[in-house]
Amino acid sequence: MKMPSLTVQIFIGLVLGILIGYLCPVAVNPEPAKWFGAGATIFLHLIKTIIAPLIFATLVVGIAGSGSAHHVGRLGFKSLIYFEVVTTFALGIGLLVVNIAKPGAGVNLAATAASTGEAFLQKQPQSTELITHIFPTSVVDSMARGDVLQIVVFTLIFAVAAAAVKADPVVEFAKSLADVMFKYTEYVMKIAPLGVACAMAATVAEHGLTVLMSLGKLVGTLYLALVIFICAVLLPIAIFARIPLKKFAGAVREPFLIAFSTTSSEAALPKALIAMQKIGVPRSIVSFVLPLGYTFNLDGTTLYLSLAAMFVAQAAGVDMPIQQQLLMLLTLMLTSKGVAAVPRASLVILAGTLATFNLPLAGIALILGVDTLMDMARTSVNVLGNCLASAVIARWEGVFGAEPESPVNVETVEEFNEALERETASHATAVTNNIENSK
Repeated sequence: MKMPSLTVQIFIGLVLGILIGYLCPVAVNPEPAKWFGAGATIFLHLIKTIIAPLIFATLVVGIAGSGSAHHVGRLGFKSLIYFEVVTTFALGIGLLVVNIAKPGAGVNLAATAASTGEAFLQKQPQSTELITHIFPTSVVDSMARGDVLQIVVFTLIFAVAAAAVKADPVVEFAKSLADVMFKYTEYVMKIAPLGVACAMAATVAEHGLTVLMSLGKLVGTLYLALVIFICAVLLPIAIFARIPLKKFAGAVREPFLIAFSTTSSEAALPKALIAMQKIGVPRSIVSFVLPLGYTFNLDGTTLYLSLAAMFVAQAAGVDMPIQQQLLMLLTLMLTSKGVAAVPRASLVILAGTLATFNLPLAGIALILGVDTLMDMARTSVNVLGNCLASAVIARWEGVFGAEPESPVNVETVEEFNEALERETASHATAVTNNIENSK
């Protein structure tokens, strides 16, 4: 008998956890809730072990492996500038909407969390310490404490240095480490349904069914924020870059729906590559910008991260000052890069951010119960944002629609890359022959 998918298993765990928590309220018997809470804590501890090695490995591979903007040239520089600007807007919109809607108000995670609002404010660096705190005195200590921002700063400098000296063995080690952490994450996620069931049982037993209203409000808030982002950021960019909206919408519709239904950006990538070529984005640009965007331009995911982090802060009763919110935005802007290939990668990054700002990780297990509904939306927006990025960069380069190409018929990313290599080799052979003939 075939096992149901992880998504189905998580939904089953969610329902069972709610039912068990409702039948075993703390007011009647507090013991079951304690055991369920312990099960959820074990799952969260495993998530925390992923954070440091995963961020280190993926950022080193992303920067030293593919080269910095200086090494990838003008196209890479333009792409990275565009990605950073757009994802910053995404983070800002997520932060703005969650502060207005306040979906976490009333959940009261502080009752079961180790950190309260007062403890949070006492532990956070103040004034000039906000700047000095970013730079680690020991990366080992930063990894032990789970201070994500310090880990990222060290890794960025380390990766640039590795790229400068062409340290191929270091890059290969980072690739192997990343592969191991991807598999490690896959193993941990196998117990996610159990972790969700335990977390929901403990939470519902403690707070009752009213917590479900906040989770529904969180999902609604994310969808609203994504719609605002599309209308207020992506649409004006498309208009400013003179992208034909009707033509673009028709081309991106299928990749968008594939991403929404499968929650997989990779599944939508081959169709996106073909669709963008059909509307006039040269193959050389779309084959560069789209894969790079899947690492550095996760618009939906970055918006979700700022929104989810503030949801947990609100649920814990923590009133974050604006300077702390801006520091958290900077942290997310850096840590959201490079882990797109990891299943549930956003939850790993969210866990690291919460640990850095002393917010309760119990919120992760709650969010995981409805994460699939949010994953559908953020993944499809990731694909939409990257498709638009390829068109905008093509327009920026002055080649959008200049020479329409006949897109190759491929079904996987590997087939696309093979076809591109064949075309490049064929072009090089033709040039060589012309030179020989001219002699």
